Parts: sequence; C-alpha cells; structure tokens
Amino acid sequence: MSLQPIIDDYYISYDYSVLADETKKQYQYFIGVMLHTKVEGLPLCQYDLKDITPRTARLAYDTWCEKGIHMANHVIASTNTALNHGLRMELCMTNPFAMVRKRTAERRKVVWSREYVQKLLDAAYSDFSTRNIGLIAHMAYEWCQRLGDMRLLRWNNIDFETHTVHLEQSKRKADVHLPIDDDLYDMLVQQENDFGFQPYVAPRPYPISGEYKPYTLTKLPKYGRVLMQQAGIPDELRLSDLRRTGTTEMVEAGVGMGQIMSVTGHVNPSSVKPYMKNTYKSANYALTERKKHDTSMASAAKESV
Repeated sequence: MSLQPIIDDYYISYDYSVLADETKKQYQYFIGVMLHTKVEGLPLCQYDLKDITPRTARLAYDTWCEKGIHMANHVIASTNTALNHGLRMELCMTNPFAMVRKRTAERRKVVWSREYVQKLLDAAYSDFSTRNIGLIAHMAYEWCQRLGDMRLLRWNNIDFETHTVHLEQSKRKADVHLPIDDDLYDMLVQQENDFGFQPYVAPRPYPISGEYKPYTLTKLPKYGRVLMQQAGIPDELRLSDLRRTGTTEMVEAGVGMGQIMSVTGHVNPSSVKPYMKNTYKSANYALTERKKHDTSMASAAKESV
C-alpha cells in the first residue's frame, strides 16, 4: 500500500473534519510537501509504505530541514498525525516517521528598528499592489500579533465605533481585544472603503477566479521579501519578526507582564521571557525608576524628621 490511501482516509475522518478551515489547509500543504519529496530519486508518494524505512524518513526530514527547521517540524508533525490515524484504523502497521528525531530550531531574537518599520510601510502604502501586505505587517507590529492571524483578519473583527479589534488567535485560541490607534484607524477606514465588499481586511489585491482570497502561507513571505528588498531592508529581517518587535518595545517601555500578556495572548509568563532582552533602554529605565524611588523615600524620611 502507498501513502496516498492512508492520507485520503485521514481527510474524511472525524478528527480532520473538526479542525478549523485554516488548519485543514495547513495540513494539506505540509502533507503535500511530504508526498512530493524525493528520497533517493523517488517521490514518497510513489513508495510502497513497507519500503519507507526510518532511514528513508530521516533522509526526507533532512531535505525539509534545508528549507528551515520550523518548516521540517510542521511537515513531520502533519505526516505523523495522518499516519497515526492509519495505525488506529488498521490501514498500516507502522509509522516510520515516528522514529525521526526532530531538531530544535534556535529561537530568533531579531527585532526591527522603528526606521525600518517605517520604511516598509512607506514603500508598501505607496503602491496599490503592495498596500495589503503593508497593512498586514502594520497590524502585526501595532497589535503584536502573528502574521497568519492578520492575513485572515475579517471585517467582523473590527469595531469602527469603539476603535477596537477583537479576535481569537489561531494558535492558542486566546481572545484578545485591542485598541486601534489613530494612524492605523485611518488606514483601516480607507481599506474598508476599497475592500469592504468582501470578508477579509487585507486580501490579495486582485481577484482569483472572481474571488478575493487571503495571502497563502507561502505567498505572503515571498511577496513580503520582494517588498522588503525594494524598501532597502536588510535580508536578516523577516515580516514574522514584527510581533516580536512590538512585544519587545512594550518590555522596554516598562509595561507590566500582565498587560503584555493581555496583548499577546500568552497565558504563561515564561512564554514572554524570550522577549525580555538585556538592552541599554531597559537597563536605563530600571535604574532611573530605582533612583526615583530612592529619592522619594529619602524625601519622605526627611519630612518625617
């Protein structure tokens, strides 16, 4: 038996049917990558399952790692989900991919400067064809949210009367309610005038088969990279860094942990710790506040004498 019948059965399973639509698309994409990966000259979709050994699976994983460890781990996780379904349904006897030891990606710490954020937005908003990419980036930075949630943001998430946005995060399912500042609000009003006839806040700017669709997981970073190069932004930066950048700015501004978590949707303070960098700005703020406290205590002591 090949892999395809097992995958097909997973796609008609109850477990798959209850997934969110976007999650279904992600599974299809990553499983598709797996099926079309060539190992020793032959795509995995053409292998008989009994011929896919742990070694074959490892070679496939190494190939995916060449495109990024995060990418490889998404592919292996999606593949394991489908094949574990096959095991439960007795469609197969083994899952060779379960033997693959996943690599741990080094946590990125890169943040954008305000200058580069502004250069990106200036370049994006100056051209209708890139305006929606700019808006996705703008919202991700301003609200410290993931690009994936911003590319799928719908108009029913925006309350123009109260100048707020409310959404359920796709990863943690956290509900966040955030204010819209004046600059972003003005941009959203203009955007609603141009794209309010369809459900997405920042879809691809031109219809596909008569329908406006959101950017895909692969197209958004691809088009974003072209825009960033046009704006003269260093290659080391990524659009996905904008959530980290906004969160780091809150930390440096001395915002409390609870307030930061209300914005980012984290439920565990340890998840916010990676954003707490040892920077001059943070140190200066801490020492200045300490000095203010010492001065006020000294003044209070003198007054009590």
